[in-house]
Amino acid sequence: MLNFNQYEVVTFDCYGTLIDWESGIPRALRPLLSAHDIQLSDKDILELYAMLESEAEAGDFMNYKAILRTVLEGFGRKLGFAPDATELEYFAMSVRDWPPFSDSTEALHALKKRYKLAIISNVDDDLFEFSQKQLRIEFDWIITAEQVQAYKPSTKNFHHAIERIGIPQEKILHVAQSLFHDIAPAKKLGLATVWINRRHDQEGFGATPPAEATPDLEVPDLRTLVSTIGIDV
Repeated sequence: MLNFNQYEVVTFDCYGTLIDWESGIPRALRPLLSAHDIQLSDKDILELYAMLESEAEAGDFMNYKAILRTVLEGFGRKLGFAPDATELEYFAMSVRDWPPFSDSTEALHALKKRYKLAIISNVDDDLFEFSQKQLRIEFDWIITAEQVQAYKPSTKNFHHAIERIGIPQEKILHVAQSLFHDIAPAKKLGLATVWINRRHDQEGFGATPPAEATPDLEVPDLRTLVSTIGIDV
């Protein structure tokens, strides 16, 4: 059982944990696919996205907007169409409109009463600014893939965050939805982890590749985490 009193900083993944990318991604892709007479279920969209995104992020580093363009080009190769420049740019910038989960802002403000908060996210600095505005909170540290020049599940992102935060890692608690991108590499480094299992009532892994990892705590949402810690909202 986690001793929540030992932590001074809570680090978060953003997309999938705080921002509902599994509604944002299909919402952005569906009109692009429809324009090419392609109809896919949300499940199929998310699973193909997970495969294409992880492949792109495993290669030579490029910023997240370029990753998203590569993902859309991959959809085109798989489904038999060629996205034009306007479509590629639209999807690259669609992160700006991915919505927060309904409990994210309230939970973050509650946690900020007790802890300092940080972001460790596979995103560009400018794209995260839009998400932070939607979340309506200021984080004490923001560590992006653009800054590190690497994408989770690389442990470089976590090493960079621990160095930036500047306290013993035993005082850091990492909170995330993705077993693949976050829980597995964080556990590899010995960080305490909470798995926000947003997909607890759904089959499959959605927008993330399948992975196995054992978090220190599993909860279905951020509201439950705040309640488990015992912080008044």
